[in-house]
Amino acid sequence: MSSIEIRPATLRDAKAIAQIQVAAAQDAYKGFWPDVALNNLSIAQRQAYWREAIQMCEPQLLVAHVDNEPMGFVGFDRSRDRGTPSTTGEIWAVYAAPQHWDKGVGQALVQAARDGLQEEGCTKMTLWTYEDNLRALRFFEAAGFERELDSVKAVNVEGKSLNQLRLQRSVLGG
Repeated sequence: MSSIEIRPATLRDAKAIAQIQVAAAQDAYKGFWPDVALNNLSIAQRQAYWREAIQMCEPQLLVAHVDNEPMGFVGFDRSRDRGTPSTTGEIWAVYAAPQHWDKGVGQALVQAARDGLQEEGCTKMTLWTYEDNLRALRFFEAAGFERELDSVKAVNVEGKSLNQLRLQRSVLGG
């Protein structure tokens, strides 16, 4: 397998990004998201969202690829959370296609987001993930993130209340 390359997303990537997000969410969220929510994930809606994000550069969007085949993506920018200092960045979304899980794609994307946030002058980075997404929690903790236990928030997914946790880590260091 060739090495993973990271590049800025272009409008041509929007459909692949949407396909990756939907496939990864349907796999990763199985068991705690309601089936109706998983089945209603729309590639067309996600594609429209990511096209707009790419055009507006909000969030900054990077694609991981091998031989120009998209394998995953990360969106990052300043934190959207109220009351956070301007030196706090946030990973808004990070997904790898399920067939590329456990192959270093996620690690490469998190590192690229860290580098981008550091260039923007951020010293801390955060992200939100579902409390029930144990695979993601293990991945992020292995990447140096720590849970902010006082940051739990409930979100409604098709009538089911699910908790999300904020995780954080320094942008500096390994």
